[in-house]
Amino acid sequence: MTGPKLLILVTEDWYFHSHRLALARTAVTSGFEVVVATRIGELRPAIEAAGIRVIDYPFDRRGMNPLRAILDVLRLARLIRSERPDIVHNVALKPVVLGGLACRLSGCRNVVNAIAGMGFLFTERSRAPLVSAIVRILLAMVGSRGVTIVQNPDDGRLLAKAGVPASRIRHLPGVGVDLQAFQQSPEPSGVPVAALPARLLWDKGVAEFVEAARILKSRGVAVRCVLVGMPDKGNPTSVGTEQVAAWVKEGVVEWWGHSTDMPATFSRTSIVCLPSYREGFPKVLAEAAACGRPIVTTDVPGCREVVTDGDNGMLVPPRSAGQLAMAIEALAADRALRHQFGLAGRRRAEREFSSESANASMLRIYGEMLTGLQA
Repeated sequence: MTGPKLLILVTEDWYFHSHRLALARTAVTSGFEVVVATRIGELRPAIEAAGIRVIDYPFDRRGMNPLRAILDVLRLARLIRSERPDIVHNVALKPVVLGGLACRLSGCRNVVNAIAGMGFLFTERSRAPLVSAIVRILLAMVGSRGVTIVQNPDDGRLLAKAGVPASRIRHLPGVGVDLQAFQQSPEPSGVPVAALPARLLWDKGVAEFVEAARILKSRGVAVRCVLVGMPDKGNPTSVGTEQVAAWVKEGVVEWWGHSTDMPATFSRTSIVCLPSYREGFPKVLAEAAACGRPIVTTDVPGCREVVTDGDNGMLVPPRSAGQLAMAIEALAADRALRHQFGLAGRRRAEREFSSESANASMLRIYGEMLTGLQA
């Protein structure tokens, strides 16, 4: 006799692999039959090796075309009826909206809507206010059953204001970090390296980081500024590769590209930066803290849940290259302060950011659903 079936809907296999594979493994170990429906790239073998069945589903993250959205809801409803899962776990904004509507259409009540962050539609200067308003209405609709997971209190308040019942909103700070894989490592010798490790999106503060690097270069500050990551063509705020190449040619930043070994990448850095406009709970900052790296990030939802100003890093205003440059300069000039912040970050990661704790919390929610405590 098989255990309860968990169906996870997520847009990309790489995102599932980096952010939810540990949870899925834990669910398999706990007796669940786990199925993931996602757009498949190159990671099917790695996912299937964990005992997870994979369904190739062509999610499109670019925009919210109404006709395409309706067709997606119908297709997802058919998929849910066919699979007959005990729990559907929708991961990130588009699967939450489309998958949540499909669950209503198919009659599935055990739904986990996990919002990893409110995304570019909900930044302070949203470029699509009408779409944002429509998405808020849809979120209120899908959030009226099951549980909606947010990663920071600001997102919880935003959803409650949009109409999601407060009793159905749960706050789980991120997906956790493997503290064995992400160990504290000594800072490299030589000129300090300040790195921005993220998808190269304008909303991650890439332009501000590059401008801060220009300011630091003009002042003669001894620091190397590095971009770690690739553009994301499926995201409307992606930076173009030509633009990144131009910055490198200008000599203002280095570009290390995509990293498949983030602990090794952190070991080559002295400071980790993420001047984002808004986050859910940035996994990369939790990983940086676990590796004992001081952090410079923005005082915005998500980022301020990882960093306490003056404890394990520095908080700066969003969209302020000047303040970002000042913070990087202060840390670049003070190795002892970098070490102090790094130690505090590791201690905080051990207290608050472990993947074991995050996965256990999610399994408790699954258990509540299966026993009827969440209707």
